Amino acid sequence: MMELDSLVEAARRASRNAYVPYSRFQVGAAVLCSSGKVYTGCNIENASYGGTICAERVALTKAISEGERQFERVVVVGPNSSPTSPCGICRQFMAEFGLDVPVTMVGESGESITMTVRELLPDAFTPEALK
Repeated sequence: MMELDSLVEAARRASRNAYVPYSRFQVGAAVLCSSGKVYTGCNIENASYGGTICAERVALTKAISEGERQFERVVVVGPNSSPTSPCGICRQFMAEFGLDVPVTMVGESGESITMTVRELLPDAFTPEALK
């Protein structure tokens, strides 16, 4: 399995591609799939703020569009010295694909914290709710 340090570096590289003319808040993400493949993403802002998409959803969407459905870890790197946490919609998006997936959040200083999607989004609305 890929080392956490390699995933953090992949997320950092992805953050450099962020399109953030409004917030200037560059975020990168890396998703390790059960297949061993890694997909990365960066946040992409839009003048119509609702059109903005977060780095986590970009990385996951790339993976899903390539047929991936099982995820081993998500890494999120932000520009703050303390770890950057996924927003609510990203938490909900991740919950669709596994509540027990670890999410490692990393700050610019290297400080990190890891929590599962379940811990980030207690009482998540999941596909089971639609049965």
